[in-house]
Amino acid sequence: MTSWAPVRGGAAAGARRGCCQRAPHGSRRGGMDRRDGRQRRLLAPLLRLSLLLLPLRLLPPPADGLFVTDYFTCTPRKLSPFRSFASIELFHFHIPEDTVIAVWNLITFKEQGGTFGDQCPDHSITVYFRSGAPSVINPLHTHFPRDTAVPGSFTLTLTWTLPNRTTEVFNVTSPLPGDWFLAAHLPKDEGKISVKGLYEECQYLFQPQLIVQRMVNIAVLYPGYFTKQSMAPHNHSCLYKVFVPSYTSRVLVEVLQCRGAEGCPLWLRVRAKAPPMHNSTALDCQEHAPCQLVLDLPFWQHWYYVLVEKHPGVPGTVSFQVTVQLTDCSRPSLARPPFLPSSTSMNMPHSFGSVGELVLGDSPLPTSPNGTKHPVPIPTISPASELCWPVRPTLRNELDTFSVHFYIFFGPNVSVPPDRPAVFVINLLPVLDSGGVLNLELRLNVSSLCGENATVFGCLNHEVPLMSSDNASVTCEAESLAGFLLSVNATASLSRLRIPYPQTGSWYLSLRLLCATEHGFEPCTNVTAEVYLRAYLSPCINDCGIYGQCKLLRTNNYLYAVCECKAGWNGWGCTDNAEAFSYGFQLLSTLLLCLSNVMFVPPVAIAIRSHCLLEAAIYIFTMFFSTFYHACDQPGIVVFCIMEYDVLQFCDFLGSLMSVWVTVIAMARLQPVVLYLLGAMLLSMALQMDRHGLWNLLGPSLFALGIMAIAWPPAFPTSDSSHHPAPPLLPADLEALGFLPVPGSADCSSRCAALCLCGDKGELLLHPQHLAPAHRQQRWLPAAAPCQTQWAPGTPAPAQGLQVPALHQ
Repeated sequence: MTSWAPVRGGAAAGARRGCCQRAPHGSRRGGMDRRDGRQRRLLAPLLRLSLLLLPLRLLPPPADGLFVTDYFTCTPRKLSPFRSFASIELFHFHIPEDTVIAVWNLITFKEQGGTFGDQCPDHSITVYFRSGAPSVINPLHTHFPRDTAVPGSFTLTLTWTLPNRTTEVFNVTSPLPGDWFLAAHLPKDEGKISVKGLYEECQYLFQPQLIVQRMVNIAVLYPGYFTKQSMAPHNHSCLYKVFVPSYTSRVLVEVLQCRGAEGCPLWLRVRAKAPPMHNSTALDCQEHAPCQLVLDLPFWQHWYYVLVEKHPGVPGTVSFQVTVQLTDCSRPSLARPPFLPSSTSMNMPHSFGSVGELVLGDSPLPTSPNGTKHPVPIPTISPASELCWPVRPTLRNELDTFSVHFYIFFGPNVSVPPDRPAVFVINLLPVLDSGGVLNLELRLNVSSLCGENATVFGCLNHEVPLMSSDNASVTCEAESLAGFLLSVNATASLSRLRIPYPQTGSWYLSLRLLCATEHGFEPCTNVTAEVYLRAYLSPCINDCGIYGQCKLLRTNNYLYAVCECKAGWNGWGCTDNAEAFSYGFQLLSTLLLCLSNVMFVPPVAIAIRSHCLLEAAIYIFTMFFSTFYHACDQPGIVVFCIMEYDVLQFCDFLGSLMSVWVTVIAMARLQPVVLYLLGAMLLSMALQMDRHGLWNLLGPSLFALGIMAIAWPPAFPTSDSSHHPAPPLLPADLEALGFLPVPGSADCSSRCAALCLCGDKGELLLHPQHLAPAHRQQRWLPAAAPCQTQWAPGTPAPAQGLQVPALHQ
């Protein structure tokens, strides 16, 4: 969209709103504090952002006046690959009234290990824009639940222009005031599993910034009064605004006494909520006399902007008068319907009082093929087809966050008469109610139709009620309005509507009873339909079903609810089973994963047989909690939890690490109990800090291996030794040979005690460090002398490597 508003003023001060705050304007005195690389990178785009409005000075202004520029910025956030709406990053902005242009500066940069991520791959970033509520996105093209209305939004894809950063500028001319939401995410990942902490992860950071240019001191038009204006040659337009209150049925804008060099060379444009654009409702005053624009069913409680624009190239001064007339159907002097319904006709007791809130029936405005609205004369007396009907309010009952029920007075069963519509209003609070789902349910009492082929049509519209006067085709759409249609009859007596992330404000539901004939739908006679009406606000659609979990997320001060699906189910309400797992597959995977812990039984048996009771107890602890943790951690419906999930996860991780720790300590033959206690305390602390950290397993393993390396040193011979010492023997080896540790000094010539095994071709030395009671200070011992063993007379010498009958110390 093209920007056409120049900057004619400085930045105004403002308060923080939402997750984004207004950036300070002007320079800072003194030196700048030292900041890290990221902060310097964030300040540079802000300076570039202030230059984005400089080209706007070269464009013609929309109207003569003073313009003020406001800056808003958000903290950069790390983007994630899209899995569900829970994985997106949501940004909240607020655009003030009278804004003529909004410029978003979208900054994206890469980081890897605290530095620029030049080696990171280029992933496209998708950004969604929507006014009034967050965007309802569906990048995976999944199926929405039945009876779900999907509001539209604008999508923008960012590509990389530099190796480590990119900047995209997005302009919106005459944006709607109020809350704006931006959602951003990376493409869906390929499902690869990587070890956390093994390498530096690529991070993609996204930071949106906003510049708004708003016009101050806009002239206000008062209904029924004339405003004189003289447009100088150097001015090309004048901007006005008029406030339209509730129960206004028609707005008439007229240009009078237009005088110029070429007749009345003016364009008249009108738009609600924001200044008009090139495609707004317009009228060429040079071709139409009188120059009048009529708007039926305007938005209630909003400003309407009137732009009087001069034709290009018109010289001289143009003078004119502007007036606005509002038709109020709640005042008999302004709108005179044939009758007003009484309290009895609305199925209300007389004690309820007179009806004070009225609404006008729809009378469509004829339009031309090119979309420009032609003038329509205002009749002095309202026709019989335009009647003011009461609007019945609803009672708001808040049960919890995004759990609100709207009760109808003297309901929930309502009567729909044949000669007029029944209109109800549902008020949604700003910001608080836009993060949930608006649910509407209509149920027809078939017996109330008395056999007639009748249909009750419901039309839900935002900010203004709408009922079509054309009985042949019931629609909920007009030139500037778009609603949602519901219908119930004897065949289909139930109708539902779900609107995720609805826009806040007033929603009007109009119910109308029509009978089907050969010529289409016509008003019924002597039939009153009874309809059960239920309206409520819920966090998620059907609580995300059995294959999903409804989560409440927060972006600074904004709350919104999302569904996180499991077991292969997808969609906004976890109802898309295109990639879902079957029940048999879920049961089989759960059993195999849980039964894999049976492999702990052999280590437990070996530890008990070796009298390692502490190790056996830890193995049993790990086997128990690992089994039930995996039974509770399943993504589908085959889930069994004996404790809270967090407790089971902590015990499973702690038992796994303690099993490694005690096993390595036992292999190193270290007996102090303090090592077991120290390991348990350190591992508990590490798991509480980061349960998925890589060093939780590598740290204890490397430390224990170091202990083993110290406890089992290699034996090096001395300079005066002629034999190499034998390799160390474990106690199990001695037990297998039938020897017991024998302390003392042997007959061998070594300085310390050694156990000598003599044979025909050699001798085996067992050093004192191999014996449990021996001292361990001396690591290298000289080779022992040949054993002097005396055998009994007549007894043959034992064979090499066989049983030795006697040992001498």
